[in-house]
Amino acid sequence: MNLAVVLVSPKTPGNIGAAARAMLNMGAGDLRLVAPRCNPLDPQAIAMAVHAEDLLRSARVYATLREALADRDLSVGTSARVRADLPPGRHPATLRPLVRAAAAPALVFGPEETGLINSDLEQCQVTVRIPTGDYASLNLAQAVLLVCYEFLQGVEDAPPPGEAPTTLPAPGRKTATREDMEAMYGHLRETMQLIGYTDAVRARHTLRLWRAMLDRALMSPAESRLFRGFLRQVHWRVEQAAKAVPDAQSES
Repeated sequence: MNLAVVLVSPKTPGNIGAAARAMLNMGAGDLRLVAPRCNPLDPQAIAMAVHAEDLLRSARVYATLREALADRDLSVGTSARVRADLPPGRHPATLRPLVRAAAAPALVFGPEETGLINSDLEQCQVTVRIPTGDYASLNLAQAVLLVCYEFLQGVEDAPPPGEAPTTLPAPGRKTATREDMEAMYGHLRETMQLIGYTDAVRARHTLRLWRAMLDRALMSPAESRLFRGFLRQVHWRVEQAAKAVPDAQSES
């Protein structure tokens, strides 16, 4: 499986190295770092990576999460907290078939102190929650190890009680990349504000609801282009209507 592990703004080199080792343990080989706050090749990182030094040295660094996810067709965020306006975290067993069906999935982990913020989770189609005891805070490398195990080595089993299985794309069907979807969502936001469907204050909340609905559709690249074609037509019609108003006034 072409699984990427994305660490957003990791703080300590030891955690980056330990995460690389956890990836190697579970068979993941694509490490991506978003705006790291330390040197990922610090001697402490290399020491903690042990035999995963090559994986650590091949890690790619990105300025933003959007860039890190641009070529992925599925992004799975991680969070132990329930967030307003965002879908709740799912048990890993319910997401395993979805991840394994994707051509280029990514697992996204947040900074050690805070985890992923809402704007990061908005860029993830689904969120995974690792079942724990009352104390839910995991070390970064522990979280990477557990989630990579679930998706790469875990055996198929029934979903936990109360959780429905995840909808899967049809076999062989290609889904849009996250860059395709983010571009579409930017276009959708512009259109909603253009026609007065929402305003700058409410736009984020409204767009989260649309994201949740449209991400569940697992759009193909052609479908995302089709939707954007519809949005372009809306823009064109609004522009034509705006031009017609002065013409009508001048005639009167």
